[in-house]
Amino acid sequence: MDNKFCSVKPLRDNTLPQVFIETYGCQMNVNDSEVVLSVLQRAGYSICDHLKDADIILINTCSIRDNAEQRVWGRLDVFLQEKKSRKGVIVGVLGCMAERLKEELLRHPAVDIVAGPDAYRDIPKLIAALKSDAGKQINTLLSHEETYADISPVRMDKNGVSAFISIMRGCNNMCSYCVVPYVRGAERSRDPESIIREAQELFDNGYKEVSLLGQNVDSYNWTDPDNPTRSVNFAQLLERVALIDPRLRVRFSTSHPKDMGNGVLYTMAMYPNICNHIHLPVQSGSNAMLLKMNRKYTRESYLERVAKIREILPDCTISTDIIAGFCGETEQDHRDTLSLMEEVRFDSAFMFQYSERPNTKAARHFPDDVPPEVKTRRLNEIIELQNRLSLESNQKTLGKTFDVLIEGISKRSDRQLIGRTPQNKVCVFDAEGHTIGGYAKVRIHSCTSATLMAKIAEEEPKHAGTLKIKEKIKDILGERHPGKKE
Repeated sequence: MDNKFCSVKPLRDNTLPQVFIETYGCQMNVNDSEVVLSVLQRAGYSICDHLKDADIILINTCSIRDNAEQRVWGRLDVFLQEKKSRKGVIVGVLGCMAERLKEELLRHPAVDIVAGPDAYRDIPKLIAALKSDAGKQINTLLSHEETYADISPVRMDKNGVSAFISIMRGCNNMCSYCVVPYVRGAERSRDPESIIREAQELFDNGYKEVSLLGQNVDSYNWTDPDNPTRSVNFAQLLERVALIDPRLRVRFSTSHPKDMGNGVLYTMAMYPNICNHIHLPVQSGSNAMLLKMNRKYTRESYLERVAKIREILPDCTISTDIIAGFCGETEQDHRDTLSLMEEVRFDSAFMFQYSERPNTKAARHFPDDVPPEVKTRRLNEIIELQNRLSLESNQKTLGKTFDVLIEGISKRSDRQLIGRTPQNKVCVFDAEGHTIGGYAKVRIHSCTSATLMAKIAEEEPKHAGTLKIKEKIKDILGERHPGKKE
């Protein structure tokens, strides 16, 4: 890795040109913004927290749903007013919208620069060209190689406790409703050594938790370009990150039901510092819808995967994504989704109405024929059911104790702290001398569907501690095969 890219902390220097960045969308976009800021910091720019102080305004965008794009168009109108009030302000649009709507964005009077997800290294050059009166600048070329492996992102989180690490870019799955493969390109796995170095760097700088990110982490599969017989899969990568230090918590997202092998589950079971939470998007409980969505699994195989998770990781929580009102969805299809939710009993979920994305397979071949009011009603039924399931899940924690990594101050009171359990449940409790970045052992005394309320337990927290192999895994495998998919 090029050691000139090695700064974790943001530079704040009023004598340098000031950059302000807004980020919309997923965790991958958050990490991408940190990569952009690292590139700009290296090029002599400083970061600012307020729009009015910015010489350069960047907005990192999301195209997964129409309302995300509409928010960006609204912000561009605000940025235009900023440009009119202060001469010389530069506005750039980055990310998925830049890739999908490049021509429309360039026509907007606020926009000076359009840069796609694989063009972030060139942003300083684009700014320089703009300043030399070369006109509006654009680079939306997608790459088959770019992973930004040599760039350590500038961490913009306020707490210095948790950080994201992108382990791969792009997606090959081509779900019929999804725009991601078109705006982020083909799947590329990042060199594992660079991932390990980044995680080690974060731990050395005081971070207590890393989240490994990819559109489909289970398909991570790096092959050494100089030795094709040498490769690393996701289970092996996960194990190597866990081995950095037992005090470093490890999370990951997102898993794909068709690709999550048992090797990942066994690895999670073997290392206590790998958190027991899996985000496993199902999208629909109907086989007809899953086929039309091109998800490449069935309701039955999804339930088999859930059963295996529960067998190997009894304490693991499972969250999901669900789409209401996909093309041609019938009432029976909707009831199939509700019944699958009841059967799995998800701990939490992200739930959305179907939003047609231009040029996807669904937009080209399937009419968006579920009426808006039906979509809304079905979504409300999904949300109502999930709220009940989430509450029931949280009620099972009453009286139990958990080691919570403290991430910040609660919005309820500055005398309360907030953190997450290893199962990714949000927990609020009185500070009682504990501080952000530390661990607290807490006992749950009440809950809502979204939050656990707790009190400090008497005994001191025990960190992830010595690495061990659970007896159950010994019985199942006899020996470890963390890379094996069964």
